[in-house]
Amino acid sequence: MSKTSMSVHDANVRERPGHDGKRTAQKAVLEARQRLTSSSGTRADFDFELMHDYADSRIGAALPMAAIVSILAIVASFWVPLMVTTIWAGLVISSLLIVVVTARRFKSVDPAKFNAARWTTSFVAAESLGGLALSLLALFTLVTDPEALAPVMFAMVLVSIASNAIATHTLPPATLMSTLPVTATVSISLIALGGTLNYTLAAVAICGEIFFVYLARQLHNSELETITHQAEKDTLIYELEEARNMSDEARRHAEQANIAKSQFLATMSHELRTPLNAIIGFSEVLKSELLGPHQVPQYKEYAGDIHASGQHLLNLINELLDLSRIEAGKYELNEEVVSLVDIADDCRRMMELRAKSKNIELVFSVGDNLPKIWGDERAIRQVVLNLLSNAIKFTPQQGKIVLVVQRSGDGGQLISVKDNGPGIPESEIATVLSSFGQGSLAQKTAEQGAGLGLPIVQKIMDLHQGRFDLFSKLRFGTEVIATFPRARVMDALAPVVEKRNRLEIYSEAG
Repeated sequence: MSKTSMSVHDANVRERPGHDGKRTAQKAVLEARQRLTSSSGTRADFDFELMHDYADSRIGAALPMAAIVSILAIVASFWVPLMVTTIWAGLVISSLLIVVVTARRFKSVDPAKFNAARWTTSFVAAESLGGLALSLLALFTLVTDPEALAPVMFAMVLVSIASNAIATHTLPPATLMSTLPVTATVSISLIALGGTLNYTLAAVAICGEIFFVYLARQLHNSELETITHQAEKDTLIYELEEARNMSDEARRHAEQANIAKSQFLATMSHELRTPLNAIIGFSEVLKSELLGPHQVPQYKEYAGDIHASGQHLLNLINELLDLSRIEAGKYELNEEVVSLVDIADDCRRMMELRAKSKNIELVFSVGDNLPKIWGDERAIRQVVLNLLSNAIKFTPQQGKIVLVVQRSGDGGQLISVKDNGPGIPESEIATVLSSFGQGSLAQKTAEQGAGLGLPIVQKIMDLHQGRFDLFSKLRFGTEVIATFPRARVMDALAPVVEKRNRLEIYSEAG
């Protein structure tokens, strides 16, 4: 991670509140503080990154710059005494050495103790010395023919401006101070010499200064934009990582809570079932008057109510345990070859008495030539019973329920239960399919149930790689469809072909 990334990361660590509004406010305060401590009006950590790039650039370009100065001195020695050009090159290289030493000192400083204003001043001062050393180029006119030297000085100025502007573009004040003195002195010297050519060279030198300073400013803005985007990316990565950690932590807590719930239900199931079985058994004895008739007739009715309530509570406990096992991934399918038609027919006979008690017509329709499927008979029976029980529960007197077993469009098999009851509002379908969810009709009619039947059906169908769909419209009834995939239909399986080796075939032929 870059130093900017580290700064942004530290800033984010400091500004981790629990509320989004507070976090935004703290972030704004932090950015304002960064701008106040910045020398460029951006952010102090951006200043550090820019100066770090500047120091790297100056250190890396030291030898090439020294080579360029030496070449310029050698070229100038054709018109200027060698001693003069040697002294000039020595001064320029010495000032360049001061800049490199300053850059190395900067790189050895602890970033936590970085002071943007102080280091900007140090770099600008070092570059000013270099600019002044370069500007001594104008003194060459004192020891040679100025007219012959003018084109040479012009070329030397352009080379100096271009090389310094590129090397110092991440620190605009340094760019200005390293290029302006030599441009000013040489341009003044050319103007003082007079003549169209010299005026033109001076104008081009000034324009070159403006262009390269502008170019350095554009490169600086581009570099700053890159650093800004990098900081935003690092911030986003950190926030995503933080969100992922929080999500993992929440998931761990949820899993622990789910395990605790499963353990609680598993423990309580035995504790609840034991007294419930006693209540159901003794209430059945009292209801059937096995030990003699009751002297008070209401006692028999009360015993029947106790028996029915005990059965309801036992069914509810069983549903809770089934749902808990499925959610914990401990609901194992005991799969075998089963017939959907036979299971649906058995369930229809079991529920027929309840349907007749409400004068509901229960119709059973079966498709032709339905093969058997691969599945868990107990789980599939629970699916059919839950669907029929719900349909009978919410279908009014004199209603009609149609139970259909047939092939699905993709070659699988489906079980459909359709009633002509009041239907479910579209806005409540998601609620009805959720655990413990009950629609407005169930609440108004005070029908018994905990809202676990359909969620259990959904999860059992998921375990069979199947699909569960519910279609309903107010005043037009409800249809629920449990579809088993084609892969579970026995006629969809490829025949088993026993492979024999060549030796067996030859032995039979012989």
